[in-house]
Amino acid sequence: MANQHEYRTHLVWNGNLGKGTSTYAGYGRDYTISIDGKPPMRGSADPMFRGNSELPNPEDLFIAALSSCHMLSYLALCARQGVSVLTYEDHASGTLVFTADGGGRFHEVTLNPIVSIADPEKVALAEALHDEAHRLCYIASSSNTTVNHAATVAVAAEIQ
Repeated sequence: MANQHEYRTHLVWNGNLGKGTSTYAGYGRDYTISIDGKPPMRGSADPMFRGNSELPNPEDLFIAALSSCHMLSYLALCARQGVSVLTYEDHASGTLVFTADGGGRFHEVTLNPIVSIADPEKVALAEALHDEAHRLCYIASSSNTTVNHAATVAVAAEIQ
């Protein structure tokens, strides 16, 4: 199929502390993800699951993937629509809800982009493009988690 692209990763668990998973408390949760042509990335479980608090965990990476995908989609739209973005940052958050059977899922994720643009006449367009960016984000489109965005757009001189 011409309109598709494959992504591949290689994950290696680094947590055998000598006895494998013979006990729940007796193994490490650290792992390494390798992607061809990119530096390896170390990760772990969330500390509540006995992971290493100094390393990103899958939940962190999920929120970061949604945030960065939205940003990249948004910046591309702005560039195509003549909106000059000067700064962009996001303090994204997500709520993980556990179920009685030990499972869980993200109930919702909220992106909070703060964007500064150059042209005061394009603020309304810059705000509207967040909805389109959400629609175009491949990660958000691939998830059944509710992803909200509460964007702040201002002209560069207005942002303190």
